[in-house]
Amino acid sequence: MKKTIAILVLSVLCSAAMAQEVTVTPPEGFTALFNGKDLTGWHGAGQTFNPAKLAAMSPEERAKWQEREDASFKANWRVENGELVNDGRGSYAGTIKQYGDFELLIEYKTVAKADSGIYLRGTPQVQIWDYTKEGGKWGIGADKGSGGLWNNKKHAADPLVLADKPFGEWNQLRIIIKGDVVNVWLNGQQVVKDTVMENYYDRSKPLPAVGDIQLQTHGGQIRWRNIFIKEL
Repeated sequence: MKKTIAILVLSVLCSAAMAQEVTVTPPEGFTALFNGKDLTGWHGAGQTFNPAKLAAMSPEERAKWQEREDASFKANWRVENGELVNDGRGSYAGTIKQYGDFELLIEYKTVAKADSGIYLRGTPQVQIWDYTKEGGKWGIGADKGSGGLWNNKKHAADPLVLADKPFGEWNQLRIIIKGDVVNVWLNGQQVVKDTVMENYYDRSKPLPAVGDIQLQTHGGQIRWRNIFIKEL
Protein backbone atom coordinates (compact mmCIF):
# COMPACT_ATOMS: atom_id res chain seq x y z
CA MET A 1 0.00 0.00 0.00
CA LYS A 2 2.76 2.45 0.98
CA LYS A 3 4.60 1.69 -2.26
CA THR A 4 1.44 2.31 -4.28
CA ILE A 5 0.84 5.65 -2.55
CA ALA A 6 4.44 6.67 -3.13
CA ILE A 7 4.14 5.88 -6.82
CA LEU A 8 0.91 7.89 -7.07
CA VAL A 9 2.47 10.88 -5.30
CA LEU A 10 5.51 10.70 -7.57
CA SER A 11 3.27 10.53 -10.62
CA VAL A 12 1.33 13.62 -9.52
CA LEU A 13 4.53 15.53 -8.84
CA CYS A 14 5.98 14.58 -12.22
CA SER A 15 2.77 15.61 -13.98
CA ALA A 16 2.82 18.98 -12.20
CA ALA A 17 6.45 19.49 -13.11
CA MET A 18 5.81 18.64 -16.75
CA ALA A 19 2.86 21.07 -16.83
CA GLN A 20 5.22 23.86 -15.80
CA GLU A 21 7.89 22.95 -18.35
CA VAL A 22 6.57 25.29 -21.00
CA THR A 23 8.81 26.62 -23.73
CA VAL A 24 7.66 29.84 -25.38
CA THR A 25 9.38 30.56 -28.68
CA PRO A 26 8.60 33.93 -30.30
CA PRO A 27 8.56 34.27 -34.09
CA GLU A 28 11.65 35.91 -35.57
CA GLY A 29 11.83 39.59 -34.64
CA PHE A 30 9.32 39.27 -31.79
CA THR A 31 9.69 39.17 -28.00
CA ALA A 32 7.50 37.14 -25.64
CA LEU A 33 5.36 39.23 -23.28
CA PHE A 34 4.24 36.12 -21.38
CA ASN A 35 6.75 33.40 -20.53
CA GLY A 36 4.13 30.66 -20.06
CA LYS A 37 5.30 29.96 -16.50
CA ASP A 38 4.46 32.92 -14.23
CA LEU A 39 3.22 36.52 -14.15
CA THR A 40 6.61 38.10 -14.78
CA GLY A 41 6.28 41.36 -16.72
CA TRP A 42 2.63 41.91 -15.77
CA HIS A 43 0.82 43.70 -12.96
CA GLY A 44 -2.61 45.01 -12.03
CA ALA A 45 -3.81 47.78 -14.35
CA GLY A 46 -7.10 48.73 -12.70
CA GLN A 47 -10.36 48.63 -14.65
CA THR A 48 -10.52 51.14 -17.51
CA PHE A 49 -8.47 53.60 -15.52
CA ASN A 50 -7.34 56.82 -17.22
CA PRO A 51 -3.50 56.79 -17.41
CA ALA A 52 -3.51 60.58 -17.05
CA LYS A 53 -5.13 60.27 -13.63
CA LEU A 54 -2.52 57.75 -12.57
CA ALA A 55 0.27 60.03 -13.76
CA ALA A 56 -1.24 62.94 -11.80
CA MET A 57 -1.08 61.05 -8.50
CA SER A 58 1.66 61.66 -5.98
CA PRO A 59 4.24 58.86 -5.73
CA GLU A 60 2.64 57.75 -2.45
CA GLU A 61 -0.87 57.67 -3.93
CA ARG A 62 0.36 55.82 -7.00
CA ALA A 63 2.14 53.21 -4.89
CA LYS A 64 -1.02 52.55 -2.85
CA TRP A 65 -3.11 52.31 -6.01
CA GLN A 66 -0.65 49.85 -7.55
CA GLU A 67 -0.50 47.76 -4.40
CA ARG A 68 -4.28 47.43 -4.39
CA GLU A 69 -4.50 46.54 -8.08
CA ASP A 70 -1.63 44.04 -7.81
CA ALA A 71 -3.48 42.24 -5.02
CA SER A 72 -6.60 42.02 -7.20
CA PHE A 73 -4.53 40.90 -10.18
CA LYS A 74 -2.84 38.09 -8.27
CA ALA A 75 -6.16 36.95 -6.78
CA ASN A 76 -7.89 36.60 -10.16
CA TRP A 77 -5.16 35.68 -12.63
CA ARG A 78 -3.11 32.49 -12.75
CA VAL A 79 -0.87 30.48 -15.05
CA GLU A 80 -2.13 27.05 -16.06
CA ASN A 81 -0.47 24.72 -18.56
CA GLY A 82 1.32 27.59 -20.27
CA GLU A 83 -1.80 29.74 -20.42
CA LEU A 84 -2.57 33.05 -18.72
CA VAL A 85 -6.01 32.57 -17.19
CA ASN A 86 -8.48 35.04 -15.70
CA ASP A 87 -11.65 34.06 -13.85
CA GLY A 88 -13.72 36.97 -15.20
CA ARG A 89 -13.09 39.31 -12.27
CA GLY A 90 -10.53 41.67 -10.84
CA SER A 91 -7.97 44.11 -12.12
CA TYR A 92 -6.96 43.92 -15.74
CA ALA A 93 -3.54 42.51 -16.60
CA GLY A 94 -1.18 45.25 -17.76
CA THR A 95 2.35 45.09 -19.10
CA ILE A 96 4.81 46.76 -16.76
CA LYS A 97 6.70 48.06 -19.78
CA GLN A 98 5.23 50.88 -21.87
CA TYR A 99 5.02 50.64 -25.66
CA GLY A 100 4.56 53.04 -28.56
CA ASP A 101 4.21 51.64 -32.08
CA PHE A 102 4.17 47.85 -32.23
CA GLU A 103 2.89 44.66 -33.79
CA LEU A 104 1.19 42.31 -31.32
CA LEU A 105 0.42 38.63 -31.80
CA ILE A 106 -1.87 37.02 -29.24
CA GLU A 107 -4.17 34.02 -28.92
CA TYR A 108 -7.26 33.78 -26.72
CA LYS A 109 -10.01 31.34 -25.85
CA THR A 110 -13.15 32.38 -24.02
CA VAL A 111 -16.58 31.15 -22.96
CA ALA A 112 -20.23 32.00 -23.55
CA LYS A 113 -21.30 35.49 -22.41
CA ALA A 114 -17.73 36.56 -21.76
CA ASP A 115 -16.64 40.11 -22.58
CA SER A 116 -13.04 41.19 -22.93
CA GLY A 117 -10.64 43.25 -24.99
CA ILE A 118 -7.09 44.41 -25.55
CA TYR A 119 -6.17 47.95 -24.53
CA LEU A 120 -3.54 49.66 -26.68
CA ARG A 121 -1.37 52.17 -24.84
CA GLY A 122 -3.74 51.86 -21.91
CA THR A 123 -6.73 52.82 -24.08
CA PRO A 124 -9.80 50.67 -24.86
CA GLN A 125 -9.92 48.66 -27.07
CA VAL A 126 -9.77 45.87 -29.57
CA GLN A 127 -13.03 44.15 -28.63
CA ILE A 128 -13.47 40.49 -27.72
CA TRP A 129 -16.85 39.05 -26.82
CA ASP A 130 -19.56 36.43 -27.26
CA TYR A 131 -20.70 36.93 -30.86
CA THR A 132 -23.78 34.69 -30.57
CA LYS A 133 -27.35 35.88 -30.06
CA GLU A 134 -27.45 33.93 -26.81
CA GLY A 135 -24.66 36.15 -25.49
CA GLY A 136 -27.19 38.94 -25.05
CA LYS A 137 -25.17 41.76 -26.66
CA TRP A 138 -26.33 41.75 -30.25
CA GLY A 139 -27.98 45.12 -29.63
CA ILE A 140 -24.61 46.77 -29.07
CA GLY A 141 -22.68 45.12 -31.87
CA ALA A 142 -21.73 41.63 -30.75
CA ASP A 143 -23.41 40.20 -33.86
CA LYS A 144 -20.59 41.81 -35.91
CA GLY A 145 -17.98 39.72 -34.08
CA SER A 146 -14.73 40.46 -32.28
CA GLY A 147 -11.69 42.47 -33.29
CA GLY A 148 -13.30 45.86 -33.87
CA LEU A 149 -12.49 49.17 -32.18
CA TRP A 150 -15.72 49.15 -30.21
CA ASN A 151 -15.20 52.46 -28.36
CA ASN A 152 -14.79 54.52 -31.53
CA LYS A 153 -17.51 57.11 -32.12
CA LYS A 154 -16.25 59.14 -35.10
CA HIS A 155 -14.22 56.48 -36.90
CA ALA A 156 -15.21 52.91 -37.78
CA ALA A 157 -15.96 50.75 -34.76
CA ASP A 158 -17.30 47.45 -36.15
CA PRO A 159 -15.12 44.68 -37.57
CA LEU A 160 -15.18 44.30 -41.36
CA VAL A 161 -16.11 40.61 -41.15
CA LEU A 162 -17.19 38.14 -38.48
CA ALA A 163 -14.13 35.95 -37.98
CA ASP A 164 -14.63 34.45 -34.50
CA LYS A 165 -14.11 30.75 -33.96
CA PRO A 166 -16.63 28.69 -31.94
CA PHE A 167 -16.26 28.54 -28.16
CA GLY A 168 -13.60 26.11 -27.06
CA GLU A 169 -11.30 26.96 -29.97
CA TRP A 170 -8.32 29.32 -29.91
CA ASN A 171 -8.57 32.63 -31.74
CA GLN A 172 -5.49 34.38 -33.14
CA LEU A 173 -5.20 38.17 -33.21
CA ARG A 174 -2.60 40.23 -35.03
CA ILE A 175 -2.65 43.92 -34.15
CA ILE A 176 -0.50 46.68 -35.63
CA ILE A 177 -0.59 50.22 -34.23
CA LYS A 178 1.39 53.10 -35.73
CA GLY A 179 0.63 56.53 -34.36
CA ASP A 180 -3.11 56.32 -33.77
CA VAL A 181 -3.83 54.13 -36.83
CA VAL A 182 -4.70 50.49 -36.16
CA ASN A 183 -4.93 47.36 -38.31
CA VAL A 184 -6.31 44.10 -36.90
CA TRP A 185 -6.50 40.54 -38.24
CA LEU A 186 -8.60 37.89 -36.48
CA ASN A 187 -7.94 34.30 -37.46
CA GLY A 188 -6.22 35.46 -40.64
CA GLN A 189 -9.00 37.79 -41.77
CA GLN A 190 -8.54 41.56 -41.65
CA VAL A 191 -11.25 43.02 -39.43
CA VAL A 192 -9.85 46.56 -38.98
CA LYS A 193 -8.08 48.38 -41.83
CA ASP A 194 -6.15 51.65 -41.44
CA THR A 195 -8.55 52.98 -38.81
CA VAL A 196 -7.86 55.75 -36.32
CA MET A 197 -8.33 54.53 -32.76
CA GLU A 198 -9.87 57.29 -30.68
CA ASN A 199 -8.67 58.38 -27.27
CA TYR A 200 -11.50 57.08 -25.11
CA TYR A 201 -10.50 59.30 -22.19
CA ASP A 202 -10.27 62.55 -24.19
CA ARG A 203 -11.55 62.38 -27.77
CA SER A 204 -10.20 65.86 -28.51
CA LYS A 205 -6.68 64.43 -28.28
CA PRO A 206 -4.87 61.62 -30.13
CA LEU A 207 -3.84 58.45 -28.37
CA PRO A 208 -0.98 58.73 -25.89
CA ALA A 209 2.40 58.24 -27.58
CA VAL A 210 3.22 55.36 -25.24
CA GLY A 211 1.36 53.21 -22.74
CA ASP A 212 0.85 49.69 -21.48
CA ILE A 213 -0.91 46.80 -23.16
CA GLN A 214 -3.84 45.61 -21.06
CA LEU A 215 -5.88 42.41 -21.17
CA GLN A 216 -9.39 43.29 -20.09
CA THR A 217 -11.92 40.98 -18.53
CA HIS A 218 -15.38 41.31 -17.09
CA GLY A 219 -17.76 38.43 -17.00
CA GLY A 220 -16.45 35.01 -17.95
CA GLN A 221 -13.20 33.11 -17.96
CA ILE A 222 -10.69 33.95 -20.68
CA ARG A 223 -7.40 32.26 -21.50
CA TRP A 224 -4.43 33.80 -23.31
CA ARG A 225 -1.26 32.33 -24.78
CA ASN A 226 1.51 33.02 -27.32
CA ILE A 227 1.69 36.75 -26.58
CA PHE A 228 4.44 38.25 -28.72
CA ILE A 229 5.41 41.82 -29.57
CA LYS A 230 7.61 43.56 -32.11
CA GLU A 231 8.33 47.21 -31.44
CA LEU A 232 8.19 49.30 -34.62
